[in-house]
Amino acid sequence: MNTNITQKKYKKLSIQVSLTGLSFCCFDTLNNTITSLNEIQFDTFHKATKIEELFSGAFRDYPELKDSYDEIQVIHNNNLSTFVPTALFDENFLGSYLQYNTKVFETDFFAFDEITNYQMNTVYIPYVNINNFFIDQFGSFDYKHANSILVSKLLDASKNNDSKKMIVHFNPGHFEIIVVQNQKLLLFNSFEYKTPEDFIYYLLFTAEQMNMNPEIFKLELLGSISEEDAFYKIAYNYIRNISFFDTTDLQKNNSFTKAQNQQHFILFNS
Repeated sequence: MNTNITQKKYKKLSIQVSLTGLSFCCFDTLNNTITSLNEIQFDTFHKATKIEELFSGAFRDYPELKDSYDEIQVIHNNNLSTFVPTALFDENFLGSYLQYNTKVFETDFFAFDEITNYQMNTVYIPYVNINNFFIDQFGSFDYKHANSILVSKLLDASKNNDSKKMIVHFNPGHFEIIVVQNQKLLLFNSFEYKTPEDFIYYLLFTAEQMNMNPEIFKLELLGSISEEDAFYKIAYNYIRNISFFDTTDLQKNNSFTKAQNQQHFILFNS
C-alpha cells in the first residue's frame, strides 16, 4: 500500500547561505505560496567563531528549521561561480573553468548545476563545511548555486526582448552584473566592492566593454539595494534608464513587500 500521500507535508524549505548570514523561507507546495521568511545576519565581530557554530545558533533560535519538509533546498551564495556552455562542458575539469576568475586550490571541492533549458552549466565551489552541517541536521537535501537561479530567471524574463539589458544583483561585499538579450546570456561577472565608487567604476567599465551607451541601455537592480542607498544614487547620476527589476509576478505568490521580493528574489524563486 502506498501511504506517501498521507505522509506528504506539502511543505518545502529553502535556505540561502553565505558567510555573512542565512535567510530561509517556507513554501506551501499545494498552493504554491511562500508562507514565511526569516533572515539572520551573523555578527561580524565574531570572526573567530566557526561558521558551524553560527549555524547551530540559528537552528536553536528558529524551530522552523527543525520542522519536517518534503523537500529541502540549500542555496550557496558566493562569488565563486562561472557559467559554461554545455557544448564545452566536461565534468572532469570543473576546476579549470573556475581558475580564470577565482583563486582555485588543490583541496577545493567543485560542483555544478545543469541549466538544461539554456544549454549551460554553473560551475562553483559550494561551502562544504555548511553542507556537512546540513547533512547532520537533515540527512538529505538538494543544493545549488544562487547564480543558477538568478541567471535562469533573468533569461526567462528577457524572452522576446531584443534590446540588451543589464541587471545588477547586490549582495553584501559583492555584486553580479548580468547582461541578457532575448534569452541569451551575453555577460556574467562578479565584482567585490566596498564603496559606491567601486560599484560605478565596474558598472561603467562593463558597459563600455559591451558597447552599451549609458544614455540608452536599461539598468535594472535587484538584491539588497534601495533608492536611499549611495550605490543607487551614484548609478542614477551616470545611467539614464535605471529602475528596479519588476517582481510583480513573484509577488502574486506571497504577501511580502516589493522591496522584500527584490531583496530575496533568488530565495523566493528557488
